[in-house]
Amino acid sequence: MNETITRFGHPATLVAEYDHWVALLRPAQPTLGSLVLAAKSEATDFGALPAAAHAELKQVTSAIEAALKSFVDYTKINYLMLMMVDPHVHFHVIPRYEGKREFEGLQFPDAGWPKLPDLGTAVTLDDERVAALTAALKPLFA
Repeated sequence: MNETITRFGHPATLVAEYDHWVALLRPAQPTLGSLVLAAKSEATDFGALPAAAHAELKQVTSAIEAALKSFVDYTKINYLMLMMVDPHVHFHVIPRYEGKREFEGLQFPDAGWPKLPDLGTAVTLDDERVAALTAALKPLFA
């Protein structure tokens, strides 16, 4: 796995793995169920990914959207390709909703709704809650 994937907590945050991509729990949750969709490639430019990685995005995004819809009942979903600090190709996947959602007693408001996601107000999970949320999401990808 590339350095970007490792920096987002792999393997502890892994919720789903595909031939060219991994879906990871985002340890800082701007909304409940936020993920990182990261290419396994060493590519640092989206256009540099192999054609098969682009083709696989259909399967991967469909799985993400179905899993998160059932888990958090989002209204919209944002895929943000920021790649400013972590250089390898990846998206921040942010389910969007009005109000807040709850998991294990923690509240997860969508502070930016209905505008841009507010990544600065993310709920940072401890290792125990990362494990619990990862475990809750994994079966939704089966």
